[in-house]
Amino acid sequence: MGECSTEYRGLPGGNADTNGAAASLRKVSIVPLVFLIFYEVSGGPFGIEDSVGAAGPLLAIAGFLALPVIWSIPEALITAEPGTMFPENGGYVVWVASALGPYWGFQQGWMKWLSGVIDNALYPVLFLDYLKSAVPALGGGPPRAFAVLGLTAVLTLLNYRGLTVVGWVAICLGVFSVLPFFVMGLISLPKLRPARWLAVDLHDVDWNLYLNTLFWNLNYWDSISTLSGEVDNPGKTLPKALFYAVIFVVVGYLYPLLAGTGAVPLDRSQWSDGYFSDLAKLLGGAWVMWWVQAAAAMSNMGMFVAEMSSDSYQLLGMAERGMLPAFFARRSRHGTPLVGILFSASGVLLLSSMSFQEIVAAENFLYCFGMLLEFVAFVLLRVRRPDAPRPYRVPLGTAGCVAMLVPPTALIVVVLALSTLKVALVSLGAVAVGLVLQPLLRLVEKKGWLRFAVNSDLPDIGVGHAPAASAADEPLAP
Repeated sequence: MGECSTEYRGLPGGNADTNGAAASLRKVSIVPLVFLIFYEVSGGPFGIEDSVGAAGPLLAIAGFLALPVIWSIPEALITAEPGTMFPENGGYVVWVASALGPYWGFQQGWMKWLSGVIDNALYPVLFLDYLKSAVPALGGGPPRAFAVLGLTAVLTLLNYRGLTVVGWVAICLGVFSVLPFFVMGLISLPKLRPARWLAVDLHDVDWNLYLNTLFWNLNYWDSISTLSGEVDNPGKTLPKALFYAVIFVVVGYLYPLLAGTGAVPLDRSQWSDGYFSDLAKLLGGAWVMWWVQAAAAMSNMGMFVAEMSSDSYQLLGMAERGMLPAFFARRSRHGTPLVGILFSASGVLLLSSMSFQEIVAAENFLYCFGMLLEFVAFVLLRVRRPDAPRPYRVPLGTAGCVAMLVPPTALIVVVLALSTLKVALVSLGAVAVGLVLQPLLRLVEKKGWLRFAVNSDLPDIGVGHAPAASAADEPLAP
């Protein structure tokens, strides 16, 4: 994936292990990091069924071949370069703040955090969608509401216990989640009819659902950047982990998609979220169905804890840069961002009543705005700071990087243009809140109503605050 140096040098005055009391807690190595990225982006093929329902097998397969080239690889590359240039928990917020100033850094943080919380609200929905065929009571009403609450509480506790716990849980859950699809693929081999993969009807394509499903299942590579401050030797580990994760994710989608569409006669009306468990029963019997449903449950647990980790550490990173009140930087005795975890969990509960399609559309809309800011910041950093130390550098010149970002930008424009009016209005309203919230927080800081402080261990990136405290000075929460 390009040129990588042997050690992280960082910005002047910074290094990979300068986060005070938190430094001793950075134990995330490459294998847990690969699985954390896997869960940030994918978690397995659960949720890709709508691509077949919306457009048929040929376009679904073609989409999961083409979009990684158009979108996933460029996003992973621009995550690797500034992610190692700024190895701290603010991630993409810090990149944008360094290139465009603190106001736009905050907007990036607001949109991406909200997008992440919306995304995380999907996982209880998907979890229950897979289980409702076995437990019909989970289809709605109080049982579903209590199930969402209980699941959120348990997974939030896992995040509270520490990122290393989350990383190794992600490995166990990841292996368990992909195994039934490997078995299902083997069972499907005698029944495969390659001609079924070519089924397409261009006059009957729901382009909005199709593109939103592809986009949702192949984005969020940049989310891992908000955990850079917790990674062991991020200059080497982050680029390698992203490379392996891209391969893992793409194969994890295409393998079951080829098996399911090639082995069973096509009925597009059946292809919606949760359909893989029905396919498993058709191909291998009830035992495979139960295995897929259990894998779906485990996968959604993994995606939830990985996404919540990124969201909560992002808030901690913003607080360490003085963009949020200092209490967001407070860590628990396990080294985890206690306030960020609670805020993120609360957002998930508030949004979990939305449908799968509504959540995907709203999340994609906000995510697109954040990615445009990242693209601009990436190019500006190349232009304005060409000689800044980059432990990993995308193997292209500035002009080549701009050309690489043209197809992803065009895709963003298409996704935004296909959004429904309702989704656009709600999402733009959320963006407007961020535009007002940042000046209000600066007023709160000026009046002294809440304390804001920059972690003095971090290098200056010109976000408009003087260093006032180090992480070592922050008390540990219970």
